[in-house]
Amino acid sequence: MKTCVIIPVYNHQEAIVHVIAQLKPFGLPCYLVNDGSSEQCSSVLKYVAGQEKDWLTLYERVQNGGKGAAVIDGFQLAIADGFSHAIQIDADGQHRLADISQFLSASRQHPDKLILGKPRFDATVPKKRLYGRQFTNLWIWINTLSVAIADGMCGFRCYPLAAVGKLLNSVQLGRGMDFDIDVLVRLYWQGIEVVNIETEVQYPLDGISHFKMWQDNLLISRKHAQLFFGLLWRWPYLLLRRWR
Repeated sequence: MKTCVIIPVYNHQEAIVHVIAQLKPFGLPCYLVNDGSSEQCSSVLKYVAGQEKDWLTLYERVQNGGKGAAVIDGFQLAIADGFSHAIQIDADGQHRLADISQFLSASRQHPDKLILGKPRFDATVPKKRLYGRQFTNLWIWINTLSVAIADGMCGFRCYPLAAVGKLLNSVQLGRGMDFDIDVLVRLYWQGIEVVNIETEVQYPLDGISHFKMWQDNLLISRKHAQLFFGLLWRWPYLLLRRWR
């Protein structure tokens, strides 16, 4: 088992320094994917990557393409470099990185499964985001005919890259905030089972959120609808899988 970390970064120049410092003790190779950030953030990323070049690889996207586009680039880099698993974390410092050890342990025990963060929120979580999250999870359960995915929005997860590579070769995934939902549902449809791990989440370390309330909620709603139509011809298989 060969595991790396993928961090999509867009204008989190303050928080990313703290994230890197917390990540370093784990000794995991890491891909920082700069998703067309500002000059200030890009300079910080270049500096950090230069200081930690033995384990950090900086990949520069010329234009901002969205979270999904950045993570997909990270997947492709990791697969090309021979990694078997990739841990995805966000750049804003919301995740409790001490829990990486639990994700690694679960991944070693279940190398073919998705390891997903099941968030425990503190008082910093915006109520609108929390309610939207509940709505999204309801649709994920509908589109998988299962409650196996406890939370489909948490960006703290560990992927088996063989399954991810197969998926990338068969479908175009969402490039924006709809990515986290899209990749999980489609991997589940592909037959990948799930392990959920509780983890604490705070919003966010640097006070910056790139979630656009109306635009991204519309994007996510469209993704739910697209996945629902994809469910219509898969439901017999999913019911049989659940029964087994």
